[in-house]
Amino acid sequence: MASEVHPVDEVLPVPKLLTLGLQHVLVMYAGAVAVPLILGRALKLSPEDVAFLISADLFACGLATLVQCVGFPGVGIRLPVMMGVTFASVGPMLSMAAAPDVGLLGIYGSVIAAGLFAFLAAPFISRLLPLFPPVVTDTIILVIGISLMRVGINWAGGGLPQLPRVVEGARGFFDNPGYGQLQGLGIALFVLIVILALIRWGTGFIANVSVLLGIIAGAVLASLIGVMTFDKVAKAAWVDVVTPLRFGIPEFHLVPIVTMCIVMVVVMIESVGMFLALGEMTGRKIDQAALTRGLRADGIGTMLGGIFNTFPYTSFSQNVGLVGVTGIRSRWVTATGGAIMLALGFLPKMAALVEAVPQVVLGGAGLVMFGMVAATGARILTNVDFKTNHFNLFVVAISTGFGMIPLAAPNFFQYTPDSLHPLLDSGILLAATSSVILNAFFNGLGSVESAQSEATMVATASEHV
Repeated sequence: MASEVHPVDEVLPVPKLLTLGLQHVLVMYAGAVAVPLILGRALKLSPEDVAFLISADLFACGLATLVQCVGFPGVGIRLPVMMGVTFASVGPMLSMAAAPDVGLLGIYGSVIAAGLFAFLAAPFISRLLPLFPPVVTDTIILVIGISLMRVGINWAGGGLPQLPRVVEGARGFFDNPGYGQLQGLGIALFVLIVILALIRWGTGFIANVSVLLGIIAGAVLASLIGVMTFDKVAKAAWVDVVTPLRFGIPEFHLVPIVTMCIVMVVVMIESVGMFLALGEMTGRKIDQAALTRGLRADGIGTMLGGIFNTFPYTSFSQNVGLVGVTGIRSRWVTATGGAIMLALGFLPKMAALVEAVPQVVLGGAGLVMFGMVAATGARILTNVDFKTNHFNLFVVAISTGFGMIPLAAPNFFQYTPDSLHPLLDSGILLAATSSVILNAFFNGLGSVESAQSEATMVATASEHV
């Protein structure tokens, strides 16, 4: 008798794959295009070049996602992951953009070199698995959800209260006058109500695509009242080709390369937490070999980014929440999402249509999805031993507090060196680092085998909660 197919490897019917994949694309789209927009404007590129950066980013997102989900020998975590440009790289790249001897080609050189570094360093980073027992990974899941709630809330408000800009080569900010307007808040609330109604009264596939249907309903409402317009859609070309190295041969400078390699270390540590979190959410055992494959895919995705005129790639935590909301664990859903992103890179008009969805529409969906990540972390934490090991309480409590620092007090580290900001501005990384250190202090370090065994027990238990 054939062995039962694990839900992660289940291939759904094509209509379901397309619909669920599109849902993942809509969830990550705003974050996916934000970095090329910021960098393109900082480099004072023409509107045509900025548009190309967005298309290139979508194309590379698709490639990196397929590498991660489908996998190749020795590469790919093979979990429901969507890949996108990491925001941890924005600050360093803005500094590179302002340096006259670096510029865009220097950025691409540092990205390619950092991708190669990540690929080679993957086996060494994956050996950190004993540092991530369930009390650590479950705390990280909780903090990921709490951190993402800020994203969802700001989407509902209409973006960010302050938007980044480059002023005379330095990074600055200006107020967003559209933030928090009642009309936008009303649209976000409408989307939230539609999603909740579908979850409550919908069944089967309708409930699984509740987020997508809520976004579509919100987009229809936004277009009816004039918030969503289609001017950019009309002007966009139907077909375009993403050519590698369009802006020239990358340049390699030592300091930008070292800086970007440090960023990739941060990204890889975050990825370890993300992979372990997804492993628990999906019931798939994540061992050292799997972590190595996933981190190698991060490196390959980043190298592809530099070659195809874009930036460093990592697993998007936004989409983890969607796995929790829908309960669909198939990696072929996100692989389909990657294929859709790949197609959007060749179809600027379709990409412009997706981009036209206002952030307030996504905000209503974000509150549901990102809250689900935090709730999943809290739920799985119930399987951690707090009764006989009270030290675990301190690990969770203090690490969650560290993870809240960038959210509750964004200027907390304002007097630390700029080179440390990629490390200190990530609540997820602060929570991961502090939980690892506190767990080692209170509980000591276990073996790789015991870490894998304990994580598998918690993952199995989480499937039945």
